[in-house]
Amino acid sequence: MHDSEPDTFTAETWPEKLAKMLQEMDIDAEANETGTEDLERGDYYSRYFSQTPRMVTNRGTLTLSGSNIDMIQVVQKG
Repeated sequence: MHDSEPDTFTAETWPEKLAKMLQEMDIDAEANETGTEDLERGDYYSRYFSQTPRMVTNRGTLTLSGSNIDMIQVVQKG
């Protein structure tokens, strides 16, 4: 390793990574713990349309402040 590289790293979830990116753009975002919000308990897909995935994995949510958008859900389709 080079001297400028740290020996350890901090594991981050996708919502934490996205919140950090939004904060760099001066958007007040905070990552929530996965599985704690009502938004995460609903269905993520519809079988009425052929292009929608049948399996989707919940990755967590972000809460935004000072915006018309209250919460963002991060999902992974598979």
